[in-house]
Amino acid sequence: MIFRFGFILVLCVAGWVQAQEATIRKNLAERLPTLPKIDEVSKTPMNGLFEVRIGTDVVYTDAEGNFLIQGTLIDTRLKRNLTEERTEKLLAIPFDQLPLKNTFTQIRGNGKRKLVVFADPNCGYCKRFEKDLLKLENVTIHHVLYPILGEDSMTKSRHIWCAKDKAKAWNDWMIGGTTPTAAQCNTAAIDANVEFGRKYRITGTPTLFFADGSRVPGAVPMAQVEKLLNEQK
Repeated sequence: MIFRFGFILVLCVAGWVQAQEATIRKNLAERLPTLPKIDEVSKTPMNGLFEVRIGTDVVYTDAEGNFLIQGTLIDTRLKRNLTEERTEKLLAIPFDQLPLKNTFTQIRGNGKRKLVVFADPNCGYCKRFEKDLLKLENVTIHHVLYPILGEDSMTKSRHIWCAKDKAKAWNDWMIGGTTPTAAQCNTAAIDANVEFGRKYRITGTPTLFFADGSRVPGAVPMAQVEKLLNEQK
């Protein structure tokens, strides 16, 4: 009898949540016609507050969709930034779904640790970061040519991709300042990288991905990179 009552209660709660989601979707769509398509509505740990996911963006609303909140939700008891944690999960890309076939690699030591770096050859932060990457040991670095800073970036990327030794041409330019020698070949891989980045909203360089799919934007300190590499299974 108790089991049956509990089952009925679960169904009632699920039905209520679905009804609230439908109300939120309907009201927000009607009241904010320019709001992009809502992908998901879900309850948050805060009573009466719902998460509204639009792509990889997160906003919050009440059960009726009367208010829309842009900001950060923090659990003060557990001292956790719930919005940041949620965004990190949304931005993650499974490692095997990254465009690894369109990269060139550099292997140091045993190469067991994995790192993917999206970089533009004309990005100053990327050049600084490349010098820092020289300090890493026992790592395989997959370099993704991601020219988003203009036509010259695309030209340099094509010349690097078409070089006999891609890694050397990359290092010579990014670290040594030697302009890539003009070369021609099939550069569809670079176009595919740019398309991939647009699809997954990779908006800046460098952007890093680790073996667990986690994404880290920017030229972060090597201590942080080492820590994240060591945390990978």
